Amino acid sequence: MLCEMHDFLLAKEIVDELKKIAQEKNLTKVKSVSLEIGQVSLAHDGHPEHTEDISVENLEFGLKSIAKNTPFESTDFKIKKIEGDSWKIVEIEVK
Repeated sequence: MLCEMHDFLLAKEIVDELKKIAQEKNLTKVKSVSLEIGQVSLAHDGHPEHTEDISVENLEFGLKSIAKNTPFESTDFKIKKIEGDSWKIVEIEVK
C-alpha cells in the first residue's frame, strides 16, 4: 500500500509530537495512542482547497513506518475520524 504524501507528513508530525511527550514524561514503552483526526489543512494558508481528507489506512501505515526504532514501534494507534480541520492526541497508554 502506498502512503500518500499528506498522510505520511501528518504521520511524521504526530510521531514527532509523541517523541516530545515521551521525552518529557520519560516514557519508554507505549501500549496505545488514541488520535482524533479531522480534515487537515496542508498549506496552513487558510485556503479551503488546500484541505485534504486523511485516509485512516494510509495514516496507520505511515505511523507504523515512522515509529520504527522509537518508543512507539509496537504501539497500537487508535484513530477516530472527527469533524473539523485538525488532529489531536486524546490518550497515551503506557505498558
